[in-house]
Amino acid sequence: MRALTSLSLTQMHRALRDATVSAPDLLEAHIERIQSLDHSINAVVVRDFERARAQAADSAKRLAQGSGRALEGIPITIKESINVMGLPTSVGNPGDRDFVSAHDAPTVARLRAAGAVIVGKSNVPPEMADWQAANPVYGRTNNPWDNTRTCGGSSGGGAALAAEFCALDIGSDIGGSVRVPAAFCGVYGLRPSETLVPRSGQYPIPPTPNWGAVLGAQGPLARSAQDIEQVLGVLAGPDVGEDKAWRVTLPAPRCNTLRGARIALLELPEFAPVDPDTLAARQQLIERLQAAGAVVQTAQPQAMGDWRAHYQLYLRLLHYMMSPRWDDDKRQVAIERLSAVDDEFAMAQIEGLRCTGAQLFGWHLQREQYRAAWRTFFCEWDAMLTPAFHTPAFEHKTFDGPALGLGATTHSVQVGNASVPYTRGLFYPHVSTLAGQPAIAFPVGVSRAGLPLSMQLIGPYLEDLTVIRLAGLMAAPTVTPALR
Repeated sequence: MRALTSLSLTQMHRALRDATVSAPDLLEAHIERIQSLDHSINAVVVRDFERARAQAADSAKRLAQGSGRALEGIPITIKESINVMGLPTSVGNPGDRDFVSAHDAPTVARLRAAGAVIVGKSNVPPEMADWQAANPVYGRTNNPWDNTRTCGGSSGGGAALAAEFCALDIGSDIGGSVRVPAAFCGVYGLRPSETLVPRSGQYPIPPTPNWGAVLGAQGPLARSAQDIEQVLGVLAGPDVGEDKAWRVTLPAPRCNTLRGARIALLELPEFAPVDPDTLAARQQLIERLQAAGAVVQTAQPQAMGDWRAHYQLYLRLLHYMMSPRWDDDKRQVAIERLSAVDDEFAMAQIEGLRCTGAQLFGWHLQREQYRAAWRTFFCEWDAMLTPAFHTPAFEHKTFDGPALGLGATTHSVQVGNASVPYTRGLFYPHVSTLAGQPAIAFPVGVSRAGLPLSMQLIGPYLEDLTVIRLAGLMAAPTVTPALR
């Protein structure tokens, strides 16, 4: 049974098509693994095995008839915050634990229509506001590589994927919530171009789009770049309403080999230090790229300057977007805590919590200027290489309230010899997020402590296939943790 669960999505698809395995047998292999091993990881916190068995049986019939679809019979999980008809969407909040969705999110509907078999839902932190997956409803998810460490968040499905409980997890990302779990668990995670995949249908956003919502995106985690590319073909397309006429045709990848690929290196700011093992892996990758004939130089869009103003704008918009449901008391507590923090970026977070309509309008205008700067930049470069996060998976932390805005204001993470404010981890994910650029996290090795190391590639808007293809060429061979 282990051999089946260790296959990539693409390999499973081929085996199902060639009838070397059946969809029900593939599903049962994953269910058996979840039941045997998830007690120590706690990754698949909502299980839907009986409906999955019915879906797998239907997939078997379609495959036998030669009418299998793009993801026919593939066992997958969905982030708990994304609505699946008939399953809870609590976002880890006790007050919402009894809410059961009456609809599928558009991304879920597309996966079902492609034949994917939904095994269950993966864990999240409360309000999706942490790089951990721990909450009062479902408990804590551990990293399969080391149970004393976080699996990443807010899309805790990286743990389910690394533990081979599924072949694919669908998450969401506004502060690295797809890419950080991928990095911490040694898999791939794509934050698509911001408007490429529907963003609606995620709690608390209803199934109808909210065009005032920015920065967030839904995207896949998988065990290979080829898997990510295949799934993106299913997910990509306009949101509800626009799909009446709009269609998406993604440009072909700019590069199919590393030779001649133009890779910009982000000069790492002093205020965002990076773990020594990650820096060493980055240098090894740079040398491998140069040996393969890629053009590798330090470069960035001119408008970004020292990145401080760019990062401050992101923090303002992020804290505005993360707090729409907060009452006045909760907002004031967050402001008071942030006001007491000795951090040059705390004021930007406070401004986001206090923002007026006029400020928000101005921030959107500034965002468009940065989007224009990226367009100019990618006329000369194919992708930018950065760390996916500033450190490998860190040890579990406990906060008084959600990490962003409330609980983590006085906490820090050790990055090499530096003690870095907890929320500074937003920096490397934010580089692509503010303007909505596609970005993929991919594995590049293992640290001296035996933890996955990862890099991030950022690409031109709506040229997601370029970063996916390049990541597949740059990545180290996938290694999986040993589970007992």
